[in-house]
Amino acid sequence: MPVISRSRVKSTMLVLIRRVGESVMIGSTVKVTVLGVRGGQVRVGVQAPQSLEVHREEVFAQLQRKRSSRADPSTTRASMGDRS
Repeated sequence: MPVISRSRVKSTMLVLIRRVGESVMIGSTVKVTVLGVRGGQVRVGVQAPQSLEVHREEVFAQLQRKRSSRADPSTTRASMGDRS
């Protein structure tokens, strides 16, 4: 089912079934391997070039917020409690 993101770019989600030790390639340089499954948690390993940032989604969102607040000094001041 197509998903429309904030940037209005249409994309789809590919759903795959993998067993422990099996991998998925993203392009020719990123390899995602299932390392283990325990209860409701899945451990994955990501092999990617060092030039490519790889983050958990919540860490990525936090970094994006920090980057956007650095770009807007008024946001940074307000978030630090400086109302001047």
